[in-house]
Amino acid sequence: MIKPSELLLNPDGSIFHLHLKPENISDQVILVGDPARVDTIASLFTKIDFTTQNREFKTVTGWYNNKKLTLISTGIGTDNIDIVVNELDALVNIDLNKREIKTRHRALNIVRIGTSGGLQTDLPVNSFVVSQKSIGFDGLLNFYAGRKRVSDLEFENAFREYTNWDASLPSPYVCDASEELFSKFDSDEFSSGVTISAPGFYGPQGRELRIPLAFPTLNEKIESFRFKGLRITNFEMESSAIYGLSKLLGHHALTVCLIIANRVSLTANENYRDEMKRLIKLVLNKLTL
Repeated sequence: MIKPSELLLNPDGSIFHLHLKPENISDQVILVGDPARVDTIASLFTKIDFTTQNREFKTVTGWYNNKKLTLISTGIGTDNIDIVVNELDALVNIDLNKREIKTRHRALNIVRIGTSGGLQTDLPVNSFVVSQKSIGFDGLLNFYAGRKRVSDLEFENAFREYTNWDASLPSPYVCDASEELFSKFDSDEFSSGVTISAPGFYGPQGRELRIPLAFPTLNEKIESFRFKGLRITNFEMESSAIYGLSKLLGHHALTVCLIIANRVSLTANENYRDEMKRLIKLVLNKLTL
């Protein structure tokens, strides 16, 4: 039996942070950072079955193109993803009443729709990028057994060697998207590549305001890195944990991002919401048609 200190439940029996019960979610889960984006997507639904919110975690389950979808906002960062993915898995693969792991595994499709910063000159602002792989600068997956089993160790080693990765930084990990989900986005509307998930918005992504960077040339190395035909296309802050934890737990994951700033050309679109709405509709249709 899983002890109460390890699996926390609320008095109503819902999972601790998300405030969800197993019957509240579908097998198709869309993750977004901003709780307001949940409302944007839910406005496209033909029917809403359930909604709840606790802190930054807002959930709506409803119907689009006759398919049941669950929307969840995660807030920012891989630490929040650690909560969201583990609790989603617990809802479908742990009997919460008995506190026992179920004998029959249930796999979820988990797709993140987010914003990111481009790292290549040919990915201008307003581009749509699908993450074929994700590199975690956060170190989260290193706390879990089996981390090497689900990671691309050859890619990791090549990346560390090329960038002269400093031992004071968390060891980067590299995980793949779900091949099945990735194949749905093989079209001209989308570019693909490798996404870095950073543990911060400023220094970890090479932004310098009043504190000097410890590794001021790291972004240049990231931009020029190539391995087996792949290049690093963008920075964001969640996908590595989504990919890694989903692999460990037996779920399917994918991240699709809108480029709202290009870090090489130093351009940005602060009024990106119309482009985000266009991306949302494209993703929903790819997943449900």
